[in-house]
Amino acid sequence: MKSFTHDGTTIAYLDEGAGDPVVLVHGFASTKEVNWVFPGWIGPLRQAGYRVIALDNRGHGASTKYYETERYHIPEMTKDVIALLDHLKLASADFVGYSMGARISAYAAAHYPPRVRSASLGGMGINLTQNVSSGDVVARALEANSRADVADQVGLEFRVFAEQTKSDLKALAALSRSHQRTVPREDAAKIRVPVLIVVGTKDVIAGSGEELAELIPGSKFVSLEGRDHMRTVGDAKFKQAVIDFLRERL
Repeated sequence: MKSFTHDGTTIAYLDEGAGDPVVLVHGFASTKEVNWVFPGWIGPLRQAGYRVIALDNRGHGASTKYYETERYHIPEMTKDVIALLDHLKLASADFVGYSMGARISAYAAAHYPPRVRSASLGGMGINLTQNVSSGDVVARALEANSRADVADQVGLEFRVFAEQTKSDLKALAALSRSHQRTVPREDAAKIRVPVLIVVGTKDVIAGSGEELAELIPGSKFVSLEGRDHMRTVGDAKFKQAVIDFLRERL
């Protein structure tokens, strides 16, 4: 396990392979292992000739946990990824983000364009710019004494997943209450780096991929037939779409 510290925040990461760097940014209540290692992303990217870097976002995995909502505003979470590039002395990298990680990647593309060669946004359509559900609903579900006490279905799904990934429920509740965890529409509209959007046809969390593609100039949209939010991340067609997109960028 590798890690570095910036501004008091320790970020755990992996760094494997050689070639052009690709940074993988995971989703809410996940980790670099759950989102990328276990679904089999590292091998195909390395075999395609890329250096693969993946981090645990703050509040997740082996990285620093905070319990104050303001620590999880998207500009702060994006700074962690940029700091990782600085730590590794990388001028820029291709970003691949899933769900919340797609929001972080898109925000980086909008605000740090020299550092982002391209952004592949998985599991997030137009809901990149709006909340999927009430942060308070999810936070209350995470703070409940047990999942049996959670009545809201969306909140229950997040609670079950967070328990499966052995997450810090209190830290995730603080993140859920952040009202700055989306990418403003005006930020998405100003992205000019190459963008790939990948959404499953049964993904009710992501929102319309077509609508997001219309918002981000020049972006490419790929639809995965029959895939929902949980099953998209490991889909072989998702991986191949990203690799093809990275090759096209060259």
